[in-house]
Amino acid sequence: MAEEVAAVAGELRASFRAGRTRPAEWRAAQLRAIVRMVEEREGDISDALHSDLAKPRMESYLHEISLAKAACKFALKGLKNWMKPEKVPAGLTTFPSTAQIVSEPLGVVLVISAWNYPFLLSIEPVIGAIAAGNAVLLKPSEIAPATSALFAKLLPEYVDKSCIKVVEGGVPETTALLEEKWDKIFYTGSGNVGRIVMAAAAKHLTPVALELGGKCPAIFDSNVDLHTAVKRLAVGKWGCNNGQACIAPDYVITTKSFAPELVDSLKRALIRFYGEDPLQSEDLSRIVNSNHFCRLTNLIEDKTVSQKIVYGGQTDEKQLKIAPTVLVDVPLDSALMTSEIFGPLLPIVTVDKIEDSIEFINSKTKPLAAYLFTKDKKLQEAFVSNVPAGGMLVNDVALHLANPHLPFGGVGDSGIGSYHGKFSFDCFTHKKAVLIRGFGGEAAARYPPYTTEKQKILRGLINGSFIALILALLGFPRRDRR
Repeated sequence: MAEEVAAVAGELRASFRAGRTRPAEWRAAQLRAIVRMVEEREGDISDALHSDLAKPRMESYLHEISLAKAACKFALKGLKNWMKPEKVPAGLTTFPSTAQIVSEPLGVVLVISAWNYPFLLSIEPVIGAIAAGNAVLLKPSEIAPATSALFAKLLPEYVDKSCIKVVEGGVPETTALLEEKWDKIFYTGSGNVGRIVMAAAAKHLTPVALELGGKCPAIFDSNVDLHTAVKRLAVGKWGCNNGQACIAPDYVITTKSFAPELVDSLKRALIRFYGEDPLQSEDLSRIVNSNHFCRLTNLIEDKTVSQKIVYGGQTDEKQLKIAPTVLVDVPLDSALMTSEIFGPLLPIVTVDKIEDSIEFINSKTKPLAAYLFTKDKKLQEAFVSNVPAGGMLVNDVALHLANPHLPFGGVGDSGIGSYHGKFSFDCFTHKKAVLIRGFGGEAAARYPPYTTEKQKILRGLINGSFIALILALLGFPRRDRR
């Protein structure tokens, strides 16, 4: 396996060194090919996502297929401007000169993807890497085998396979890939594996982007449009792959007095969405595999947790389905509250005052996303100012990732780096500083011997003195000219 991986990496390296990926025409051609692939093979993509996760076709289109296509078109529209050198001021100390920042491709990059949104989370980083002019190796998740196999089949049919490759497999293949030296590694997944990726990258001083997860909180104030807010909360939790999403709300914080009303409203919304028997709903994704099914059922089988269930809790091991489940005031030291849930379980934490929720969030690790439902502007300002998170959204869930003008990424334990839109291009680009001078404008004061007069001129230059610049260009003090 190591030899095969080395051969693939070597071919990509040779293609990059030959300059194949640098021209704007090549980049645009690959992006157009991906758009064509998404349009022509939408049915195959939906079938693969349904096979891996029983994902409803509408959810597949809204959350993966349409976003991938939009990301490609956004990159095509902005590509030429993104590639242009950025002119910046040169300053007095280097006068006369011009300065610019050149966006340079990093080289050969590795993208290791996740299983929960196996199409989007694979192709969007690849889009950014291609736009930036890199050669790319994609390692899709083996936990979503149908989508992984589809990538291995489709990408070589549509894009330049000498510069963009797919390697399938599990832990042995990923281990072999991490032994190679890459110019950047982009990983989406759990924090535990993220640490492994970062440790492997450190051996080669390879930069990394880690898109991880964490326990994303949602503060729910009583001062809301309850009917609308509850629908948005519910679809953001259970309509996002049945909670198997890094940006799905992991827990809700509300006041003790408001919790009963919130729970009743949530129950009504869930019945409207998924019926009286949600395990039979075709609009609810299944759990990805038996391991994750057991992990999730173990979380609620603990007696101290199960007695806190106020709605749901039904499971079907044969279908790998777990109903939307709401719990109130589970023990804070339970696994449900100390580990990322990544599933359809939603604990509600109650506090005396809604303002206490900010302190509660800040006592935990920094989340990938944080949500607030309120009409209170002061609470909104306090939330934005005082809650550290990769990103946040007020009065809705998850929609911030659909805006290509906003970066998407974590902070602290929830990740390193960001992407989406131009941020994807920047993620795979080195910003090279370039200063260009001619042979005119020689200043004798910069050369030894360093006399008192020269020091005065140089200090003036460093402090931005125009008079010092004129004196330097005139060659003062003249007795030192050589």
